[in-house]
Amino acid sequence: MSVNSENDRKLVSVVIPVFNEAQSLRELNEQIQAAFRPTNYDLEIIIVDDGSRDGSATVAREIANAYPNVNVTGFQRNRGKAAALNEGFRLAQGDFVATIDADLQDDPEAIPAMLNYLQEAGYDLVSGWKQKRQDKFIKKRTSRFFNFITCLMTGLRLHDINNGLKVYRAEVVKSIYLYGELHRFIPVLARVEGFTSGEFKVRHFPRKYGKTKYGPSRFYKGLLDLLTVLFITRFMKRPMHFFGLWGIVIVLIGLLSELWVLILKFAFHEPFQDHVALMIFGVLLIVFGMQFFSLGLISEMITFQNRKDK
Repeated sequence: MSVNSENDRKLVSVVIPVFNEAQSLRELNEQIQAAFRPTNYDLEIIIVDDGSRDGSATVAREIANAYPNVNVTGFQRNRGKAAALNEGFRLAQGDFVATIDADLQDDPEAIPAMLNYLQEAGYDLVSGWKQKRQDKFIKKRTSRFFNFITCLMTGLRLHDINNGLKVYRAEVVKSIYLYGELHRFIPVLARVEGFTSGEFKVRHFPRKYGKTKYGPSRFYKGLLDLLTVLFITRFMKRPMHFFGLWGIVIVLIGLLSELWVLILKFAFHEPFQDHVALMIFGVLLIVFGMQFFSLGLISEMITFQNRKDK
């Protein structure tokens, strides 16, 4: 039962990023429409075609012609899930926004329940937590490891951070910007903006059509993206704390290397020629550390100017 009364109906925008999912789109639309019929939520569906080559865009337009609450947009070429979500978030008119993948592995019936839970618990974002995942063994294990590492390094306590099934208050999606593959870390980015996150147990189904769009590269890209998120969330407003610290550490190591060469020369009477490699190594570290420190200063000036312009 919805938490909204008939006189206080809220609009929900369901954003569906699509890449080569023509076979599943009609069925997914029917499931979402059916899930919202018994609720007091108004519904709009935004299908974002991410440069599909299997006719997904044509199917999406046919659905939009048959359903007035379905809107279709997209790109001429594949730009990635983050760009597709960004476009959907930009167009969303709802008081709440939901996202769901187009592969029919997530449960549309969970969306209204997740919306109710979000409002009752006072969260700004609720992420689905897949129960009895219907993925291959390797994908399940890598996903579990990814979630563990992300939680460990960010302090966020969610079991399934990268789940495509999420619901948000509208102000959340209007406050974050996604690029690259940062869609994996939306709860982390939301927390930086001061929003709170919870999770909700949801069903998970085997893939019905097609094949997964993610290969082995997903693992190492995820780790690199995690480092990116850690940097932009911790040091974006104070880059000197990162570049300056490491610059000082590297310079000190270089100075210690040169000091050790001097000790060997004057205390143990060993000629400089015997330690040329260590001398060069020390000089390179000093130069590199000073460059790192300078980069921190330049970053601080850029950050200060951006704040001033705002």
